[in-house]
Amino acid sequence: MQKIEHIGIAVKNLEESNKLFAKLFNKKHYKTEKVITEGVKTSFFKIGPNKIELLEATNPESPIAKFLAKKGEGIHHIAFAVTDIHKEIKRLKKEGFTVLNEKPKKGADNKLVAFLHPKSSHGVLIELCQEISE
Repeated sequence: MQKIEHIGIAVKNLEESNKLFAKLFNKKHYKTEKVITEGVKTSFFKIGPNKIELLEATNPESPIAKFLAKKGEGIHHIAFAVTDIHKEIKRLKKEGFTVLNEKPKKGADNKLVAFLHPKSSHGVLIELCQEISE
């Protein structure tokens, strides 16, 4: 793993949350994007070398909707940048982690993504992110 790629925060209302975080960070978000396959709309803030991703559910069956119903708004996941997501998935499985999607899928911000089950990482949902080369 190279670095923390971003921290994901589940929110009920993206528009209101963008206003709140814009005040907090003293800058506006730089991007919004829908990820249809995950049932989510995202918004990104860049803070120095770090990114914060806000996530709003777009349907009641999405993972974010279920998270919000169970835990409320708050930190949803920590994402780490990797150079070879397939190799990293294989390595982490060998180390005993439970991978939620062994085949990476297209996520937000031009990334291939895969997730580790929080039960295998002390309650923290881990996202692996690899930049998609054009």
